Amino acid sequence: MNSFVDAIRNGASGFYVRNSVFFPFHFDPVSIWIGKEMSLLSSPEIITDFTDPEILGIREGESFTNLIFRKWNDLGRELGHHKGHIILHAAEKGSDIFRPENLYYIQTCFLDNIKTVTFNLVEDPFDL
Repeated sequence: MNSFVDAIRNGASGFYVRNSVFFPFHFDPVSIWIGKEMSLLSSPEIITDFTDPEILGIREGESFTNLIFRKWNDLGRELGHHKGHIILHAAEKGSDIFRPENLYYIQTCFLDNIKTVTFNLVEDPFDL
């Protein structure tokens, strides 16, 4: 199992195919924020129901996690070119999610013109 804190600090990247994002690590999600940059006119959609198959699919491989966002068509087109991002509020797989020090915000950024995504650990997602 890959630690996401170590993977992000070591510069690991993932990739996306249309509405499907592949993360090179495992995590226990608490919430997922997806959408355009926050402003007075737009705010991200917050996903907390990970059991609704019409909204989100989750698949884990031995060394990766794949999230399929079923309400979106092409994440690169909708969120790329610095228009938005995905924020995971998550804990390391198997850690105690009730301890605040185990919870992190992971920003997922869509790079322009390629299918690569990069990750940053952020303190406060409202400061993006």
